[in-house]
Amino acid sequence: MMQDWNAYRNALQARVGDFAKLNPDVMNGMATISGAAEKGGKLEPKIHELIALAVAVTTRCDGCITVHTQKAAELGATQEEIAEALGVAIALNAGAALVYSARVLDTFASLPNK
Repeated sequence: MMQDWNAYRNALQARVGDFAKLNPDVMNGMATISGAAEKGGKLEPKIHELIALAVAVTTRCDGCITVHTQKAAELGATQEEIAEALGVAIALNAGAALVYSARVLDTFASLPNK
């Protein structure tokens, strides 16, 4: 195991609790954003968590990974469903790298005296 994800999640949640005491307005804002995203009602909660995992991978957020993996599992997500969601994240990240590679080539082409 690369990391003790359960210990990490517990420590992270404790520190977020500490932050909440220091800056409750920001935490209330986060709760509002999170609640609004879940409020739509068109997607089941498990799908929200699978999307959150894909986003967590593409944004490289370890805290998001551990929290949303636990939530997805609690909502009944299987390892196969999680792997499929992660496959979408991988495909998108590769696609994004390709698109931004085109930007690099475009930038290079615009340089004077190359």
